[in-house]
Amino acid sequence: MSTSRRTLLGAALAGAAGTVAGLPAATTAHAASWQQKWAPTASGDGLGAFETVEDDRADSHPGGQPHIYATGDNWRFNMHMADRDTSTDRQRQEVTGLRTSGSSYLKWTQGQTWRVTYSMYIPSSLKATTSFTHIMQMKQPGTGTSPIVVQSLRRVNGAQTIELKLLDSDTLVGRTSLDPLHDRWTDVDFQIKVGNGSAGSVRWILKTGGSTVIDASRTGVDTFLADRVRPKWGIYRSLGDTSGSLQDTYLLLTNLRGYQLV
Repeated sequence: MSTSRRTLLGAALAGAAGTVAGLPAATTAHAASWQQKWAPTASGDGLGAFETVEDDRADSHPGGQPHIYATGDNWRFNMHMADRDTSTDRQRQEVTGLRTSGSSYLKWTQGQTWRVTYSMYIPSSLKATTSFTHIMQMKQPGTGTSPIVVQSLRRVNGAQTIELKLLDSDTLVGRTSLDPLHDRWTDVDFQIKVGNGSAGSVRWILKTGGSTVIDASRTGVDTFLADRVRPKWGIYRSLGDTSGSLQDTYLLLTNLRGYQLV
């Protein structure tokens, strides 16, 4: 991110967060452990598990609503070719944030380290595309803010892949073939240290059938814009695909969990 853009987004918050309690890194690491902060169920919490729900926010396809809903133990995200976002060159059916109860939700702020784990089912109808198809994002809340980290389905030299990338710096964290993950459950383990400049880090693990597909990480990276970071899940894709891969499709998520390193 350029200095001018970061200054615009975060000047009011500069210096608000720093080293955890001022402790040396070795001391912090010795005491730290993952503590579960979020464990919703689709059958019990439904869409109340999330801070916000972006279901056809342009009201482009009333006949397809709801596009996002709980079904049994899963959250389902439907995407139809008729769906349009408020920017009509793309489609979006997403949920954001980790709601704990009522009006309370978790806030990921600078200097903190968070982890989300879940299982996703990607049907063969949800294909990788030549333009963006994101199925998880890390963003600063608010309109007009670019994604910080994206988990995407992308065609690379014609092949279908799934990747994790730091978007602003175009830093590829990891990439693997999508084909073996189609029509089966895949376990996701995503970890992020929210840090400005080179203070951030990410780790991305995919497993299926008990085997690790990819375990990739990056340190010394920028994972913060301003205010806080908020995860998003669902389908957010461009209509600019040139491979003919767009069609009606869906995504399933289950066993969502959130942890903080404390």
